Amino acid sequence: MTSSTADKTSVDTAAAGSGKAPAESAKKSTLVTEQGTTTIADIVVQKVAGLAAREVNGVHDLGGNTARAIGALRERIPGGSASSGQGVSVEVGEAQAAVDLQIVVEYGVAIADLARAVRRNVITAIEQMTALEVVEVNINVNDVFIPGDDDETDVPSRVQ
Repeated sequence: MTSSTADKTSVDTAAAGSGKAPAESAKKSTLVTEQGTTTIADIVVQKVAGLAAREVNGVHDLGGNTARAIGALRERIPGGSASSGQGVSVEVGEAQAAVDLQIVVEYGVAIADLARAVRRNVITAIEQMTALEVVEVNINVNDVFIPGDDDETDVPSRVQ
């Protein structure tokens, strides 16, 4: 991510005080009211972003090789499941959020179009569910999934 949470907070405060950004102050007022303050944890935004990214056709998986390997191990444990936030990192301020995604695309999908669709879906989901303004969604495509190229099926089980 290109800027720190402290930088975003100072931008939020400056914009709210200047009166130049009514959309920002309207969003901020939904989280800070006379009756109290709503705080949204990073993990909430991380899960929303992960689920929204996975909804887009052409996204095979999220995360780098290590994260996917750990997720595969988690799935094999009875009662375990892969984390919905795998491959997603976020920074959340009082009124804004920034997201970094690591994705694996399916072979044959136009990556630029897929990135646009993922970015649009992630921004829409986060803004609708949390009322946070999403300032950026960075997408790192780190692998291409080729059907039938799984090594897992070739490995025989040691236990019967």
